Amino acid sequence: MGDGMQRILSTNVYRNHPLTPALLAEVARAGIGSIEIFCGTFHFNYGAVQPVRELSRSLGEYGLTLLSLHAPTERDTAPGRGSGVPISIADPERIRRQDAVDEVKRALDVAETIPFRFLIQDLATGHQAADPRKLDAAFNSLEILAVFAKHRGVTIALQNTPNELGSPQTLAQFVKDTHLHNLGFCFDVGHAHMEGGAEAGFHLLRDRAVCAHVHDNHGEKDEHLLPWEGTIDWDAALGEFANAPEPLPLVLELKETGPGVPALDQISTAFDKLEKQLDEKGANSARTGPARN
Repeated sequence: MGDGMQRILSTNVYRNHPLTPALLAEVARAGIGSIEIFCGTFHFNYGAVQPVRELSRSLGEYGLTLLSLHAPTERDTAPGRGSGVPISIADPERIRRQDAVDEVKRALDVAETIPFRFLIQDLATGHQAADPRKLDAAFNSLEILAVFAKHRGVTIALQNTPNELGSPQTLAQFVKDTHLHNLGFCFDVGHAHMEGGAEAGFHLLRDRAVCAHVHDNHGEKDEHLLPWEGTIDWDAALGEFANAPEPLPLVLELKETGPGVPALDQISTAFDKLEKQLDEKGANSARTGPARN
């Protein structure tokens, strides 16, 4: 594989299943070296000592590194999807907001046992407008969380979501206005595609982007498909990534569309294709001299 791109898979594709050692062994066997773990208590009980220790052991055993955690988005009430109560750091209701901050702190505490670089954080859940009270609440939360994260060697990366509150425009403006300088962005190419285009979105966030979520859709629903299964122009998107100021870790963030679908061999094939195209783009941009700003 040379010094090509790092293969990073988000466990989002398995979020309706417990994250077992057997599952991690399969991921490692598929040639994936690094993971982002989705924090849902049924999938990975991030707040409990034993599961975190077990995860640490499994990662060591299978030679996997933990790049990032995706902050919890809901408090699970039962296994499976959509049964939880949303956790929002932008909740204007103080008690619920503090509750959300505490829950995110529990996820950040995983770094005490397993070091990781980024915590992927949504500002918004569901279809939310860019309400100033919510942005205020998010500022209060992130002021606390960014410091808490820094002490644990973690950078909080705000990800753009397909709604007004989490749009690339809102996020870029939010960070400019709040001067929260130790925040990064996780550029989500699938979400940007639904909201005015991947390239436009990337240009707004690129200077502070620390990683990217890679998945496809048809511009309507957040489908989290394999690249080339939707309508994203991957040629253009990968050209942008190849010209990024710093090489961005690209995290494949998929959804399970049926039992065992997509399979790990499909995922490996997608990585092969991404890697090949990215290498070509990189070689082209190297030949044509410095990228335009």
